[in-house]
Amino acid sequence: MDAPATTSGKNDMSGGGGWFTPRKVPSAPPPDGDQETPERRRPAVLRPVGRPAASGVASPAPDLAPPTAPVPEADSVDPRHVPAQRSAPAAEEGSADALLIRRTMTEIGPVADKVTSYFYALLFVRHPELRSLFPAAMDAQRDRLLKALLTAAEHLDDTPVLVDYLQNLGRGHRKYGTRAEHYPAVGECLIGALSKYAAAVWTPETEAAWVRAYTTMSQVMIDAAASDELRAPAWWQAEIVAHDLRTPDVAILTVRPDQPYPFLAGQYTSLETPWWPRVWRHYSFASAPRSDGLLTFHVKAVPAGWVSNALVHRARPGDVIRLGPPAGSMTVDHTTDSGLLCLGGGTGIAPIKALVEDVAEHGERRPVEVFYGARTDHDLYDIDTMLRLQQSHPWLSVRAVIDQRAHLQLPDALRAYGPWHEYDAYLSGPPGMIRSGIDTLRDIGIPSSRIRHDSVEELFAGAG
Repeated sequence: MDAPATTSGKNDMSGGGGWFTPRKVPSAPPPDGDQETPERRRPAVLRPVGRPAASGVASPAPDLAPPTAPVPEADSVDPRHVPAQRSAPAAEEGSADALLIRRTMTEIGPVADKVTSYFYALLFVRHPELRSLFPAAMDAQRDRLLKALLTAAEHLDDTPVLVDYLQNLGRGHRKYGTRAEHYPAVGECLIGALSKYAAAVWTPETEAAWVRAYTTMSQVMIDAAASDELRAPAWWQAEIVAHDLRTPDVAILTVRPDQPYPFLAGQYTSLETPWWPRVWRHYSFASAPRSDGLLTFHVKAVPAGWVSNALVHRARPGDVIRLGPPAGSMTVDHTTDSGLLCLGGGTGIAPIKALVEDVAEHGERRPVEVFYGARTDHDLYDIDTMLRLQQSHPWLSVRAVIDQRAHLQLPDALRAYGPWHEYDAYLSGPPGMIRSGIDTLRDIGIPSSRIRHDSVEELFAGAG
């Protein structure tokens, strides 16, 4: 639960929240695969303060059309799977609940840091047993909660996008030890914090909107986690079998999971080291699935990066790390013969290399154009590998774009080549590169539906 994100609560820190009345929800689906009964799948429901529903509990929304709410642990989604926010959301558009939720978020914007701090204070005072699910340092955690709230508020009326986001969150929460019964506690304290700092716009209708949204959204996450538990463990143990320091701050790690680890080229996972318990960071797989089951990651140590510095400077063969489930949709569509236009900046070349291997293993001859960006020659730490792949596959072209030599950013180099109308684009690297890359690709005629990327959120990128 590196970043639980949603909850409702009271206006003070004096007592527990009696209005979040969860029904019986199993922390996991039935073990033997037997059919779930309605009794087993009753949702955790939140009850508005002083406003009992006719049936005794607030009835959850019939579908996710007007959802709204927080989302436990934003860190468990792949940050890279966070839906992009619109630059200027229309304040007067959307469902009634969505308008109330967004009005709340606008009100707390100037004091967002106080809101998140108060939320966690409420949570740990009222439910001290949950403190062990969080990392020792909570700074990044507070940022993740706010990002989760903003993301949910922005996509309340976009059911497919929001459901996909929530399902990924629910599955990812398993590795933190999150259980179904934790969601009401989180919801209670979330609403407690929001009602305190958004008092100017807080009404019974606003509270009811948040309760409806959180009830529905938390159930999506609970169901996703329960379904995932039938198929996969919450995490995998993985032994480091090779540690290759390519530059003073970039290492290539190869690990052996303790059991089969299914994933697709272009995806990523979350990783926890033994030196920083409950601190998880996302890393892309640097190769397509291998017959020997080994996994490879490229890690760059960033300033003040706990996990990245531990992996680059402290980890050695024999150390054991933990892996969360695979996630991400930056994968190859093998039902088409479109070319692949790949932009990889820095360690963002890792999933690009995996995509190239994936195309090769499928025996396809579709063109693949790779632009490998770096600030200096020294930063092209994996160029030899990419050039060897180019020699082996005539359909592959690799071009290095070095900022200091060419005096232009990686995305701008695309304009000198092409046309790219018959290509699907893949971007991986720093957030700034991805944002400018998306703009450039659209400008040269590639529709958004054919552009895939791992992340555009500063919050999650390079957070060590």
